[in-house]
Amino acid sequence: MQLANYLFFTTQCDAALAFYTACGLGHVTTLVRHGEQGIPVASEAMRGKVMHARFEGPGVLFFASDNHHAEPMRGSAHMLIIDDRTTTDALFAKLADGGKVTTPLAVQPWGTYYGKLTDRFGVQWMLNCES
Repeated sequence: MQLANYLFFTTQCDAALAFYTACGLGHVTTLVRHGEQGIPVASEAMRGKVMHARFEGPGVLFFASDNHHAEPMRGSAHMLIIDDRTTTDALFAKLADGGKVTTPLAVQPWGTYYGKLTDRFGVQWMLNCES
């Protein structure tokens, strides 16, 4: 068994996946669009938008799509466990670009180097470095 998150965007899935690729998290390994391969569209506005995507990188797996009735992101966060501060700092800065830092990176009372942010697409990320 493996747990993987599924992110729902309204119409920004392509941009979000390109952003996560540019941040160095991985890349899209599967991509199907609304209206392709005989797949019906809920509305013409959704034609060509992402119906299903699989995103993978070292230690990263999630799925994503555009969905005309997607609710705003809330109540969940991706937690990335990283083994060095340099990588943690660099990735945190990339993900925070255009987003909002809610907990700046710092050594926390529980002893780890940790920070939390909401990226420009409304996805929450928590980065944790134990070294």
